[in-house]
Amino acid sequence: MVIREFEPVDSDAVIALWHSCELVVPWNDPLKDIQRKLALGRDLFLVGEVEQTIVASVMGGYDGHRGWINYLAVSPQAQKMGYAKQLLAELESKLLAMGCPKINLQIRATNTDVIAFYEAAGYSDDHAHSMGKRLIPD
Repeated sequence: MVIREFEPVDSDAVIALWHSCELVVPWNDPLKDIQRKLALGRDLFLVGEVEQTIVASVMGGYDGHRGWINYLAVSPQAQKMGYAKQLLAELESKLLAMGCPKINLQIRATNTDVIAFYEAAGYSDDHAHSMGKRLIPD
């Protein structure tokens, strides 16, 4: 798998990937999420390609205090091949180079397979309650 920065031309393929991985929820417009990310830079928005086809993505962020992982996805047909681990390692490397001391992410409590994936990668439950407030309805 070749890892590279996201380009706007990738939008349709990445949104289709997110849908195939059931990451899109009714209250988040994936195109708006992409546009918002690109307004802040694409250096931590990565895609993975196999034979010039996007099979994986991750949207990372860094606010100077914490790094964030969003939309880590691997096509169902390409799962269990180590692609998520490769993308995660690349994002972690980029965040570390920026001086990021800690990475946070949110996982739905019912998504036990993803929780197990992150635990195997060294992540642990912070025993913190995640809260949110929508400022712009999508």
